[in-house]
Parts: sequence; C-alpha cells; structure tokens
Amino acid sequence: MPHAECHHRNGGRRIAVEPRWRPVTRFTSAELPPGHRPWLLDDGSLTERLVSLDQGEFRVQRLYQGWQVPLPSERRLLDLPHRQQAMVREVILMVSGRAMVFARSVFPVSSLVGSLTHLRRLRNRSLGAILFRHPDMHRSPFELSLVAGDSDYLPPALRQPGPAWGRRSRFDIRGNRLMVSEVFLQGFTPWQATLAVHRSQRGRVSAAITRPKQ
Repeated sequence: MPHAECHHRNGGRRIAVEPRWRPVTRFTSAELPPGHRPWLLDDGSLTERLVSLDQGEFRVQRLYQGWQVPLPSERRLLDLPHRQQAMVREVILMVSGRAMVFARSVFPVSSLVGSLTHLRRLRNRSLGAILFRHPDMHRSPFELSLVAGDSDYLPPALRQPGPAWGRRSRFDIRGNRLMVSEVFLQGFTPWQATLAVHRSQRGRVSAAITRPKQ
C-alpha cells in the first residue's frame, strides 16, 4: 500500500515518503515476531535497556539537529499547526561501535520551556535518560511500522538490505509534548535477550496484540 507522499528537507536530505505508522493494536500476533515484541512494546528507557545488556560501551552519536517543519503524521501526532516549525533531532544509539537504533525526535517550540529548556542543548546526550527522570512523564501507546531498508526515513549511511521494525510514541510532561521514533537496525541483535521487569508506572503502554482473523 503506497504511503502519502510529502516533500520535506531534513538536514540536507529529503524524506519523500513516510513509513506507515499504525497503532500497536492493529498488528496481529502473526505479523509481530515473538522475539521482537518485548523490545518493541517495552515502555521503559531503551537507553537503560541497551546499557544493561553489558555488551560494550554505549554512546549516542548525533547526526542532525535543527529547526524544520515536521512530517505530516508527526504534526498530527503532536497536534501542531500546518507549517509550524519544531526542533528535529536525529541520532544513532551505538553499542561497541555498532549502530543499533536510529532515533528521530521532534520537539515543538512550545515544549522547550521551563524544565525542558535544556533539551535544546542535548548534543550527544541520551534523550531517554533525561525523559525517564521526570515523575510526571506519560507516554502514549506505541505506533509501529516495518520500515523498508531503503526508506529515505533512514539516513543514507543507515540504509540496509532488509526491513527494520520501528516504533514511535508521544511523551507528555506537564502538558509539554514531544515525539520519539526508534528504528531497530540490522545491527540490533539482542532480540532474544531477556528483559528484566521494571515497566514504567507513569504511563503503561498497551501491549495488546490481536489474533489473526479466521
């Protein structure tokens, strides 16, 4: 099914076609691999999860940060007016020098105030490590997408032969909203790793998966 086309400049590259993001409840158990499900639906800090794997040095590599008009579906998710700019940040989450996850964050200018003003100056710091410290943080249910490996949603250096599972959600901290999407790249290998149970009490994410229709 073709996605809506949009013309968008993003740090010198163009995102012409967005991934098809769908609520997690739209995916059947047959569509979502059992080994992937715990990682895709876990509502804790992904940074903390990757660090806890103890597979080597974790670091964040910033690829781009700047002001631009978000993609159409991002504007809808954040309830932003047409043509209103936001701060967009793209990074790679790396373990032992291996690219594990591509993350894209969108910060409306109205949210970069008060206790969140410092998010303008994240540089190579982890956003998740900061967000999960806020006791008033709530996270919306996930939307998922199976992103084509050659999708221009991914920076050219991160494109790959096969598709990659992605997820995104909206964070709300005292009425200030921002969006984070995370695409699990082919370098992400710990799908079968056991995740310790310490799910967030601030805002549980629905993990319901519907059964295939008969």
